[in-house]
Amino acid sequence: MLERTSTRAAGLILGTLLLLAAFGASVVLGTTEITPLTALEAVTDYDGGRVSHIIILSERLPRAVIATLTGASLAVAGALMQTMTRNPLASPSILGINAGAMFFVVVAVSLLPLHTPGQYVWAALLGALVAALAVVALSRGRRGELSPLRVVLAGVAVTAMFVSFSQGLLIIDQQSFESVLYWLAGSVSGRELELVVPLLPLFALALAITAALARQANALLLGDDMVTGLGMRAGTLKLTLGLCVILLAGSSVALAGMIGFVGLIVPHMARGLVGIDHRWLLPACALLGATLLLVADIASRFLIAPQEIPVGVMTALIGTPFFIYLARKKQVSA
Repeated sequence: MLERTSTRAAGLILGTLLLLAAFGASVVLGTTEITPLTALEAVTDYDGGRVSHIIILSERLPRAVIATLTGASLAVAGALMQTMTRNPLASPSILGINAGAMFFVVVAVSLLPLHTPGQYVWAALLGALVAALAVVALSRGRRGELSPLRVVLAGVAVTAMFVSFSQGLLIIDQQSFESVLYWLAGSVSGRELELVVPLLPLFALALAITAALARQANALLLGDDMVTGLGMRAGTLKLTLGLCVILLAGSSVALAGMIGFVGLIVPHMARGLVGIDHRWLLPACALLGATLLLVADIASRFLIAPQEIPVGVMTALIGTPFFIYLARKKQVSA
């Protein structure tokens, strides 16, 4: 037992070191060469007359912070969804939550006269909630149970519906298309830290609740009957964790747009590192999710330099083969 705990602790330490390295690389790497010392000086002794300092504080640092928050949140949300549905293919992007949040952001940009960060936040959260409710309603069986296969099929249908709605609305309103183009592709570039401020309490609340319920989440792996037998209410537990997923995924879309597959890939990586105990799994997901998105963002700056690939495209390139592998593996095991 002690050996297993030390192994898990070592895994979290390794994940922390990887995250710190990726964060530092995200701040210093780009088309403009900046040394680590210059980056540190920009934070500790800012000089508005130096171009390198302006680049660090106005572009690189906000970009790294947003990638860290978004990656960690999507990974934790994906782990919770896979646990609640007992489906290894579940994630916010595959089950329609990201698409619903994105559609409501498009509606907010198209119909509301003022475009403020707060509008994006609440529109994304409302869209995530509507999409989640739609998936649950479509995938329930006669006795109210959620079949893993029906959940995925309902998620695909809801995703297609909201993506079609978004495309149709943007075709009608070309001006709005330019405003949300990078949200559609998924990007952490060009964002300001001002956008993070209203979301920090939501991220903190959702992550705190998931950490407090980590032990109870372990029981969901054994089925609803086992949860009830242990004296817990499965419905209440799933509802609470589901609301945390909506907060995390909706806030992530408000920050960075449609970034898929992080919530699918990272939980599987984290389980290989620390096991299935959510007390270790959720922190590992946060660390690895943030690291993955930071690395994907760094790669997006250099593949077709000086132009950049939206980070959502990079995660799709990584995640699509992984999704196919998981689907084939699940089919063979069935």
